[in-house]
Amino acid sequence: MDYDKVCKDIIDLDPKIRFAGICDDTGEILYGGMREGITSHLSPDETRKSVQLAIGRWGLRDALSPKTGRPKYAMAEYEKIKRATLPLNEDYLLLISMEVEADHNSIINQILKIIGQ
Repeated sequence: MDYDKVCKDIIDLDPKIRFAGICDDTGEILYGGMREGITSHLSPDETRKSVQLAIGRWGLRDALSPKTGRPKYAMAEYEKIKRATLPLNEDYLLLISMEVEADHNSIINQILKIIGQ
């Protein structure tokens, strides 16, 4: 899978998508990034910490999967952004941030098609 293309295709889905990135289990963002012309609300250190927290939360969800089934995505809405986390495979997570007014259901459904889930 061409992960850079996946991130670009996701950014191109909707102008309200701010960020699409793929990280590994260390919290390193390996592919993707911010939409051109958008400024992050977080510093690089805050972004790294946020990604590491997302990985930890995902691990807790995954640990319950024998009882609940495999998680498809997680969605959180904050005052300034919405954020979705989706698994790509056993090694990578896809992180998306979007404007609060974004239609996250539509965006997530389109992303699930792009990543083949």
